[in-house]
Amino acid sequence: MYHQNFNPTGSLGLSALLAALPLLTVLVLLGVFKWKAHWAGLSGLVVGLLIAMLPFAYSMPIGQALDSALFGAARAVLLILWITFNAIWIYKMTERSGHFAVLRRAFAGISDDKRISAIVIAFSFGALLEALAGGGSPIAICAVMLIAIGFEPIRAAVLALIANTAPVAFGGMGNPITILGSVTGLPPEPFGAMAGRQVAFIALIIPFVLVFVADGRRGLRQAWPAALVAGVSFGATQILFSQFNYKLTDIAAALVSAVVLVAFGKVWKPVETVGAVPTIAGGSVDDPVFVRTHGRPGGDSTRDKVVAFLPYVYVIVLFSLAQIPAIKAVLDKALVKPVWPGLHLVNPAGKPVVVTYDLPWASHPGTLLFVAGLLTALTLWTNPVKAYAATIRQFGWAIVTILAVFALAFVMQYSGQIQTLGLLLAGAGAFFAFLSPIVGWFGVAITGTDAGANALMAKLQTTAAGQLNIPPELFGAANSSGGVMGKMISPQNLAIGTAAVGLVGEEGTLFRRVIGWSAVLLLVLCVLVFLQSTPVLGWLVP
Repeated sequence: MYHQNFNPTGSLGLSALLAALPLLTVLVLLGVFKWKAHWAGLSGLVVGLLIAMLPFAYSMPIGQALDSALFGAARAVLLILWITFNAIWIYKMTERSGHFAVLRRAFAGISDDKRISAIVIAFSFGALLEALAGGGSPIAICAVMLIAIGFEPIRAAVLALIANTAPVAFGGMGNPITILGSVTGLPPEPFGAMAGRQVAFIALIIPFVLVFVADGRRGLRQAWPAALVAGVSFGATQILFSQFNYKLTDIAAALVSAVVLVAFGKVWKPVETVGAVPTIAGGSVDDPVFVRTHGRPGGDSTRDKVVAFLPYVYVIVLFSLAQIPAIKAVLDKALVKPVWPGLHLVNPAGKPVVVTYDLPWASHPGTLLFVAGLLTALTLWTNPVKAYAATIRQFGWAIVTILAVFALAFVMQYSGQIQTLGLLLAGAGAFFAFLSPIVGWFGVAITGTDAGANALMAKLQTTAAGQLNIPPELFGAANSSGGVMGKMISPQNLAIGTAAVGLVGEEGTLFRRVIGWSAVLLLVLCVLVFLQSTPVLGWLVP
């Protein structure tokens, strides 16, 4: 039996320094020494295991420390790989059949300007994917689509990572908010309402960042009206829907922003068109893949366009059906929750920590994507086995990165390292309102998911709120809202991004391209949450 101790050295500052070493190892090796992500992740895991096991640190038994790592890797298979593999598998089948080229031309046809197309694809369409699936799939799919409309691979990955921020707090049909409620024992609805009043301000900024990354200062000067329309429509919809149904927030925001931006494009054009992707006219040939790749002389047929969009229609329909109460109840009955063997933990209050491997195999987003993939294979008449094999080969070392980082996350959680870092920040008193989003940011940077960060840190956040006589929904929501900025620097999401664009091993380069934006957006949110804890913006708290 391992008794968790969140301050093993007797000095919270020293304990927190030890607890931070695994995180610093990963970030420094990635950003400073430019190591490949899988080596940085494995090195961080080794350091995390040492800190967990050493007698002058957390004194966790070797067997339980290694078992924690194994549990984390197993969770990565379910929470990341099973979702992302199936999302990329669907894309691979559309690519092999030639229908992805049709889809690309359809999105390119939204605007002659690729800066505006980038907002529609990475921001609006990416938010829809995040709302339905999450798990890195928006990063992977949108990055590939951005390459198709003319962006170089590394810039496409940067755009996809930055765009995958504002919708994350409500991703997976509001799963991070649901977890906030389950972990804290409080109703999730107030957390959702509060999160909507935080991330909406980030959503207002993101389209401006996207046009800057896409085309520098010229992009801001010429495309700012489109960025404003996209940000305002998305953020306003988030605020509205999060007040009464947080699970539908991202779906509504994604669709409204896309429709509004497309309509705006009918009456407004930038003074200069940048990077238009022409439709290449093709000859009369028999190969349907060649025709779809190079374009028909008269343009893509209505049937081709419908078939190209069908895989994503399948995704939307399946995920929507899974939320119907009667169907959801049936799917939820398939939940399997075996107790993970070998982990015997007791928290500092003396209560046992039961570790279960929750396996909602029927309702899991990855399973729904897999079903959508089977329907896609039947629709496109392509070989699903070869496409799946190509997907796994594409990820390569990224799989190791994802497994290693998730293993580290659970070693840190079960040994007590994560809680130590949270306690140090909670000791900041009223200033904790400024630091609260940073707790979520660290959680997502390590776990790669907002839901995972909420599971780790939500109780700490609401406890701190109680000590400071602040509504718990403010800090709970701040954990989820702050976490979204950590997603773009999370090693496993960096690995997903580089794998999607064919640059496995360039995670350090990608990290350096996004870390600044992550820090700036986090600072904005920290200031916002601090003001919401004061009379200045306290009226925004439900």
